[in-house]
Amino acid sequence: MRIISGNYGGRRLKAVPGMKTRPTTDKVKESMFNIIGPYFDGGVVLDLFAGSGGLSIEAVSRGADVAYLVDRQYQAIKTIKENIKVTKEEQKFNVFKADAAKALQKFSQQNIKFDYIFLDPPYAKQQIIDNLNNFVELGLLNLNAVIVCETDENAQLEDNLQDFEMLKQVTYGITVVTIYRYKG
Repeated sequence: MRIISGNYGGRRLKAVPGMKTRPTTDKVKESMFNIIGPYFDGGVVLDLFAGSGGLSIEAVSRGADVAYLVDRQYQAIKTIKENIKVTKEEQKFNVFKADAAKALQKFSQQNIKFDYIFLDPPYAKQQIIDNLNNFVELGLLNLNAVIVCETDENAQLEDNLQDFEMLKQVTYGITVVTIYRYKG
């Protein structure tokens, strides 16, 4: 696993040890960023089920201002912090060991709004639509925020969601990437 492009391009990232996380492959990650970017002129990133942190680190490497990384697993948090060190810009990253719902509540209370969100929950616990609704209810999205959802083929995400426009859906083996834009 590596950072593909941008300021940190080519640097290696560690995967979370064990079988509880499923890192996004470099091929899928590169495709995601080709669709939504490939480079950014600032913006605030949320990586809600961060795993190794690779997606948000890639986003900051490509020009996002700051990233918030949330995971509830100790091993994931430890790996995220190690991966952030390779950027040599740790101040651009905020890491939270928390349940996703509690983290969203905290961000809402702090009036943090996001421009890019990566949702890659455990396949067995896919609650993407609930997460999208929570973002709206808690006022966490800037207008035109882009939400990148990584699921398996069983998720069947809708293309006609209130407040959101589906920009693209692409399948890579068992992985499906669905990208939405917040219409407000």
